[in-house]
Amino acid sequence: MGVALAAALAGFITVASTTSTEQSGLFRHLLPIFERQTGIQVRVVAVGTGQALDIGRRGDADVVLVHAKPLEEKFMAEGQGVRRYDVMYNDFVLIGPKSDPARVRGSKDVVAAFQRIHAARAPFVSRGDRSGTHFAELEIWKLAGIDIAKEKAAWYRDTGQGMGPALNTAAGMNAYLLADRGTWLSFKNRGELAIDVEGDKRLYNQYGVMLVNPAKHPKVKKEMGQAFVDWLLSAEGQKAIADYKINGEQLFFPNAGS
Repeated sequence: MGVALAAALAGFITVASTTSTEQSGLFRHLLPIFERQTGIQVRVVAVGTGQALDIGRRGDADVVLVHAKPLEEKFMAEGQGVRRYDVMYNDFVLIGPKSDPARVRGSKDVVAAFQRIHAARAPFVSRGDRSGTHFAELEIWKLAGIDIAKEKAAWYRDTGQGMGPALNTAAGMNAYLLADRGTWLSFKNRGELAIDVEGDKRLYNQYGVMLVNPAKHPKVKKEMGQAFVDWLLSAEGQKAIADYKINGEQLFFPNAGS
Protein backbone atom coordinates (compact mmCIF):
# COMPACT_ATOMS: atom_id res chain seq x y z
CA MET A 1 0.00 0.00 0.00
CA GLY A 2 1.43 3.39 -0.95
CA VAL A 3 1.73 6.25 1.51
CA ALA A 4 -0.92 8.32 -0.32
CA LEU A 5 -3.45 5.47 -0.20
CA ALA A 6 -2.63 4.77 3.44
CA ALA A 7 -3.17 8.44 4.22
CA ALA A 8 -6.53 8.38 2.49
CA LEU A 9 -7.59 5.32 4.49
CA ALA A 10 -6.23 6.20 7.91
CA GLY A 11 -5.78 9.96 7.70
CA PHE A 12 -3.37 10.61 10.52
CA ILE A 13 -0.47 9.40 12.59
CA THR A 14 0.21 9.97 16.29
CA VAL A 15 3.57 11.37 17.36
CA ALA A 16 4.51 11.17 21.04
CA SER A 17 6.89 14.03 21.71
CA THR A 18 8.06 16.49 24.30
CA THR A 19 6.55 19.65 25.69
CA SER A 20 9.63 21.52 24.45
CA THR A 21 8.93 20.75 20.78
CA GLU A 22 5.27 21.64 21.26
CA GLN A 23 5.54 24.71 23.49
CA SER A 24 8.43 26.21 21.51
CA GLY A 25 6.09 26.36 18.50
CA LEU A 26 8.24 24.03 16.37
CA PHE A 27 5.40 21.66 15.49
CA ARG A 28 3.10 24.56 14.55
CA HIS A 29 5.79 25.48 12.02
CA LEU A 30 6.68 21.99 10.73
CA LEU A 31 3.42 20.07 10.55
CA PRO A 32 1.53 22.22 8.02
CA ILE A 33 4.47 21.85 5.62
CA PHE A 34 4.53 18.06 5.99
CA GLU A 35 0.74 17.75 5.76
CA ARG A 36 0.57 19.88 2.59
CA GLN A 37 3.16 17.67 0.91
CA THR A 38 1.85 14.25 1.96
CA GLY A 39 -1.79 14.60 2.98
CA ILE A 40 -0.85 12.87 6.24
CA GLN A 41 -2.11 14.61 9.34
CA VAL A 42 -0.02 14.47 12.50
CA ARG A 43 -1.52 14.44 15.97
CA VAL A 44 1.03 15.30 18.64
CA VAL A 45 0.84 14.08 22.22
CA ALA A 46 3.19 16.45 24.07
CA VAL A 47 4.42 15.06 27.40
CA GLY A 48 7.76 14.49 29.10
CA THR A 49 10.26 12.22 27.34
CA GLY A 50 9.71 9.36 29.82
CA GLN A 51 5.96 9.50 29.29
CA ALA A 52 6.36 9.79 25.50
CA LEU A 53 8.49 6.63 25.46
CA ASP A 54 5.90 4.85 27.61
CA ILE A 55 3.22 5.80 25.07
CA GLY A 56 5.42 4.20 22.42
CA ARG A 57 5.86 1.11 24.61
CA ARG A 58 2.07 0.72 24.74
CA GLY A 59 1.86 1.04 20.96
CA ASP A 60 -0.30 4.15 21.31
CA ALA A 61 1.96 6.24 19.05
CA ASP A 62 3.41 5.63 15.60
CA VAL A 63 6.51 7.80 16.05
CA VAL A 64 8.41 9.03 19.11
CA LEU A 65 10.47 12.26 18.99
CA VAL A 66 12.24 12.94 22.29
CA HIS A 67 15.47 14.18 23.90
CA ALA A 68 17.15 11.89 26.42
CA LYS A 69 19.52 9.61 24.53
CA PRO A 70 20.15 7.05 27.33
CA LEU A 71 16.38 6.57 27.70
CA GLU A 72 15.99 6.34 23.91
CA GLU A 73 18.73 3.69 23.73
CA LYS A 74 16.96 1.68 26.43
CA PHE A 75 13.74 1.92 24.37
CA MET A 76 15.62 0.59 21.35
CA ALA A 77 17.30 -2.19 23.36
CA GLU A 78 13.83 -3.36 24.42
CA GLY A 79 12.91 -3.73 20.74
CA GLN A 80 10.31 -0.97 20.99
CA GLY A 81 11.67 1.08 18.08
CA VAL A 82 12.79 0.22 14.56
CA ARG A 83 15.81 2.54 14.43
CA ARG A 84 16.86 5.71 16.25
CA TYR A 85 18.01 8.76 14.26
CA ASP A 86 19.54 12.03 15.40
CA VAL A 87 17.28 14.73 14.01
CA MET A 88 18.25 18.08 15.62
CA TYR A 89 19.73 19.67 18.71
CA ASN A 90 19.60 22.81 20.78
CA ASP A 91 20.79 23.46 24.30
CA PHE A 92 19.61 23.88 27.85
CA VAL A 93 20.04 27.14 29.72
CA LEU A 94 19.97 27.85 33.43
CA ILE A 95 17.35 30.51 34.03
CA GLY A 96 17.22 32.56 37.22
CA PRO A 97 15.99 35.77 38.83
CA LYS A 98 17.78 38.97 37.91
CA SER A 99 18.61 39.43 41.61
CA ASP A 100 20.74 36.23 41.28
CA PRO A 101 20.86 35.24 44.96
CA ALA A 102 23.23 32.32 44.25
CA ARG A 103 25.61 34.58 42.26
CA VAL A 104 25.88 32.37 39.20
CA ARG A 105 25.20 34.83 36.38
CA GLY A 106 27.71 34.80 33.55
CA SER A 107 29.26 31.46 34.49
CA LYS A 108 29.76 28.80 31.84
CA ASP A 109 30.06 26.05 34.47
CA VAL A 110 26.57 24.70 35.11
CA VAL A 111 27.78 22.15 37.69
CA ALA A 112 29.38 24.87 39.81
CA ALA A 113 26.21 26.93 39.42
CA PHE A 114 24.08 24.08 40.77
CA GLN A 115 26.47 23.74 43.72
CA ARG A 116 26.09 27.46 44.46
CA ILE A 117 22.28 27.26 44.24
CA HIS A 118 22.31 24.33 46.66
CA ALA A 119 24.66 26.08 49.07
CA ALA A 120 22.51 29.23 49.04
CA ARG A 121 19.28 27.20 49.29
CA ALA A 122 18.06 29.54 46.56
CA PRO A 123 14.58 28.76 45.17
CA PHE A 124 14.79 26.16 42.37
CA VAL A 125 11.95 24.81 40.22
CA SER A 126 12.19 21.31 38.77
CA ARG A 127 10.06 19.79 36.03
CA GLY A 128 9.87 16.64 38.15
CA ASP A 129 8.06 14.86 35.32
CA ARG A 130 10.54 12.29 33.90
CA SER A 131 11.06 14.57 30.89
CA GLY A 132 14.31 14.95 28.97
CA THR A 133 14.83 18.26 30.74
CA HIS A 134 14.20 16.68 34.15
CA PHE A 135 16.61 13.85 33.25
CA ALA A 136 19.27 16.43 32.28
CA GLU A 137 18.71 18.35 35.52
CA LEU A 138 19.15 15.19 37.63
CA GLU A 139 22.39 14.39 35.78
CA ILE A 140 23.75 17.85 36.65
CA TRP A 141 22.88 17.45 40.35
CA LYS A 142 24.70 14.10 40.23
CA LEU A 143 27.77 15.72 38.63
CA ALA A 144 27.61 18.37 41.34
CA GLY A 145 27.88 15.64 43.99
CA ILE A 146 24.43 16.42 45.38
CA ASP A 147 21.83 13.71 46.06
CA ILE A 148 18.85 15.89 45.28
CA ALA A 149 16.36 13.18 46.29
CA LYS A 150 17.72 13.45 49.85
CA GLU A 151 18.45 17.18 49.76
CA LYS A 152 14.98 18.32 48.70
CA ALA A 153 13.51 20.93 51.02
CA ALA A 154 11.34 24.03 50.80
CA TRP A 155 13.81 25.71 48.44
CA TYR A 156 13.31 22.97 45.79
CA ARG A 157 9.92 22.84 44.08
CA ASP A 158 8.85 19.78 42.04
CA THR A 159 6.12 20.80 39.60
CA GLY A 160 5.43 17.55 37.74
CA GLN A 161 4.53 19.71 34.75
CA GLY A 162 5.73 20.69 31.29
CA MET A 163 8.30 23.33 30.42
CA GLY A 164 5.85 26.23 30.02
CA PRO A 165 4.09 25.72 33.38
CA ALA A 166 7.46 25.19 35.09
CA LEU A 167 8.67 28.50 33.67
CA ASN A 168 5.49 30.18 34.91
CA THR A 169 6.10 28.74 38.37
CA ALA A 170 9.71 29.98 38.34
CA ALA A 171 8.56 33.45 37.23
CA GLY A 172 6.07 33.52 40.10
CA MET A 173 8.65 32.37 42.67
CA ASN A 174 11.69 34.23 41.29
CA ALA A 175 13.40 30.85 41.15
CA TYR A 176 16.13 29.15 39.15
CA LEU A 177 15.32 26.34 36.72
CA LEU A 178 16.80 24.42 33.81
CA ALA A 179 14.98 25.09 30.53
CA ASP A 180 15.46 24.21 26.90
CA ARG A 181 16.41 27.31 24.94
CA GLY A 182 13.59 26.88 22.43
CA THR A 183 10.81 27.10 24.99
CA TRP A 184 12.59 29.95 26.79
CA LEU A 185 12.81 31.99 23.59
CA SER A 186 9.09 31.51 22.94
CA PHE A 187 8.13 32.19 26.59
CA LYS A 188 6.38 35.52 27.18
CA ASN A 189 5.80 35.61 30.95
CA ARG A 190 9.42 36.12 31.94
CA GLY A 191 8.88 38.41 34.91
CA GLU A 192 12.29 38.94 36.54
CA LEU A 193 13.86 35.88 34.93
CA ALA A 194 16.88 35.88 32.62
CA ILE A 195 19.52 33.44 31.35
CA ASP A 196 22.20 32.96 34.00
CA VAL A 197 24.34 30.11 32.63
CA GLU A 198 24.78 29.02 29.02
CA GLY A 199 27.48 27.62 26.76
CA ASP A 200 28.59 24.67 28.93
CA LYS A 201 29.02 21.61 26.70
CA ARG A 202 27.10 19.63 29.32
CA LEU A 203 24.01 21.63 28.34
CA TYR A 204 23.93 20.15 24.82
CA ASN A 205 20.44 18.80 24.04
CA GLN A 206 20.12 16.18 21.28
CA TYR A 207 16.74 15.07 19.89
CA GLY A 208 16.11 11.63 18.41
CA VAL A 209 13.24 10.21 16.34
CA MET A 210 12.09 6.58 16.18
CA LEU A 211 9.34 4.68 14.41
CA VAL A 212 7.57 2.50 16.97
CA ASN A 213 8.18 -1.16 16.11
CA PRO A 214 5.18 -2.52 14.15
CA ALA A 215 6.40 -6.10 14.72
CA LYS A 216 5.73 -5.55 18.43
CA HIS A 217 2.72 -3.25 17.98
CA PRO A 218 0.72 -4.24 14.86
CA LYS A 219 -1.56 -1.18 14.96
CA VAL A 220 1.39 1.13 14.25
CA LYS A 221 0.87 2.92 10.92
CA LYS A 222 4.20 1.85 9.56
CA GLU A 223 4.27 3.49 6.12
CA MET A 224 2.89 6.84 7.21
CA GLY A 225 5.04 6.91 10.35
CA GLN A 226 8.14 6.11 8.32
CA ALA A 227 7.16 8.82 5.83
CA PHE A 228 7.20 11.36 8.67
CA VAL A 229 10.57 10.12 9.97
CA ASP A 230 12.02 10.21 6.44
CA TRP A 231 10.72 13.74 5.89
CA LEU A 232 12.28 15.01 9.14
CA LEU A 233 15.62 13.54 8.05
CA SER A 234 15.37 14.81 4.45
CA ALA A 235 17.01 17.98 3.20
CA GLU A 236 13.60 19.64 3.06
CA GLY A 237 12.64 18.62 6.60
CA GLN A 238 16.01 19.65 7.96
CA LYS A 239 15.69 23.04 6.25
CA ALA A 240 12.22 23.50 7.76
CA ILE A 241 13.68 22.86 11.22
CA ALA A 242 16.50 25.36 10.62
CA ASP A 243 14.06 27.95 9.28
CA TYR A 244 12.06 28.11 12.51
CA LYS A 245 13.11 31.27 14.32
CA ILE A 246 11.77 33.65 16.93
CA ASN A 247 12.86 37.28 16.61
CA GLY A 248 15.52 36.13 14.18
CA GLU A 249 17.01 33.56 16.58
CA GLN A 250 17.14 29.93 15.47
CA LEU A 251 15.65 27.53 18.04
CA PHE A 252 16.72 24.10 16.74
CA PHE A 253 19.71 23.00 14.67
CA PRO A 254 19.23 20.05 12.30
CA ASN A 255 21.90 17.35 12.41
CA ALA A 256 20.44 14.24 10.77
CA GLY A 257 23.22 12.02 9.45
CA SER A 258 25.91 13.91 11.32
